[in-house]
Amino acid sequence: MIDQGAAADRAAVMPSFRSKLDRIRPTYGFEDVSLAPGTSTIEPNDVELGQEFCGIQLGIPVLASAMDAVVDPAFAGALAKLGGLAVINLEGVQTRYDDPSAVLERIAAAPDDEVQHILAEAYQAPIRDELVARRIEEIHAAGSKAAIAATPGAARRWGPFCAEHGADLFLVQSQVSSARHLATGYDPLSLDDFTRFMPIPVAVGNTTNAVAAFQLMEQGAAAVFVGVGPGAACTTREVLGIGIPQVTATADVAAARDAYFERTGRYVPVVADGGMRRGGEIAKAIAAGADAVMLGSPLARATEAPGRGVNWGMAAPSPVLPRGTRIKVGTVGSLDTILFGPATVTDGSQNLMGALRQSMAALGARTIRDMQQVEIVYAPSVVTEGKSWQRGR
Repeated sequence: MIDQGAAADRAAVMPSFRSKLDRIRPTYGFEDVSLAPGTSTIEPNDVELGQEFCGIQLGIPVLASAMDAVVDPAFAGALAKLGGLAVINLEGVQTRYDDPSAVLERIAAAPDDEVQHILAEAYQAPIRDELVARRIEEIHAAGSKAAIAATPGAARRWGPFCAEHGADLFLVQSQVSSARHLATGYDPLSLDDFTRFMPIPVAVGNTTNAVAAFQLMEQGAAAVFVGVGPGAACTTREVLGIGIPQVTATADVAAARDAYFERTGRYVPVVADGGMRRGGEIAKAIAAGADAVMLGSPLARATEAPGRGVNWGMAAPSPVLPRGTRIKVGTVGSLDTILFGPATVTDGSQNLMGALRQSMAALGARTIRDMQQVEIVYAPSVVTEGKSWQRGR
């Protein structure tokens, strides 16, 4: 027979146990959610996709990712003519080689088992001052504002140089950005000081955390980029185990933006960076709170892209721990076709802006800010419900 008194005594002295798994919160990616129609609709032609972004007027909420396979000066000009903004990688091949065509061709043609070695070798050439200045000049000559991206380690050296030579926006971009970086043996970049002495807007990325985003805004970030590991050419989630699904990450950072705006009156745009291939995913990113989206691989498929039908991550050149991989995306048509159609496929990967415009119209959202207010529902069956014939083709 159980001694109830003894059992009670033991329970009184035993510690309580709580696994950290009990504190796991649900998070959501694009395939987990859907946008819910409301009580009004508008005409697609009445939708306004334009906005001011860090002092730059955008006709569409699209930024091209700072990847060597996506952006060169000519591509920047082509995207600008369509209303978007391309960001060039300051630490890429465009600033290391007078004519990077041969290097790009070699990367694109390399066998899979040799490509990481070739990438590491290609990025060993030094960054040259005159090429940085020349690329900024070429971007302007192509008809685009010059947006330059660099890692925090390079930002201190190159930020003022780029501003002096006419850059319009400087993006400090790292795998995970924070306002509080703990380091031993060197002085990390002080974002607060950097944004104060830079004469041009300084955007910062990437984060998935609301508190970190709020702190970045407090330190002067002109825009905050959201996303750790969602890109098609990124392997951060597999190699390092880090990341938050994009819908949750974007919504969290957007909440920080709104709180910061309420407190200070300064509006800091949020950019969903990575994980979007289709028009519906772009619509969901903006509904989650993004002001714009940054696209890499979807734009690497354009005939204007320098990657020759492949793409690779910014972190891929690491010789010891490649966090990006070369992927074959193919070349499917012009940049105009990818963004504005007409679509020749039914998977939503062409006419991205037409899809966004139609989605906003169906939800009664006239502007990007209106779209941020539409209802999002948890709907994991939305991509499979009634689609068995499509999946079986």
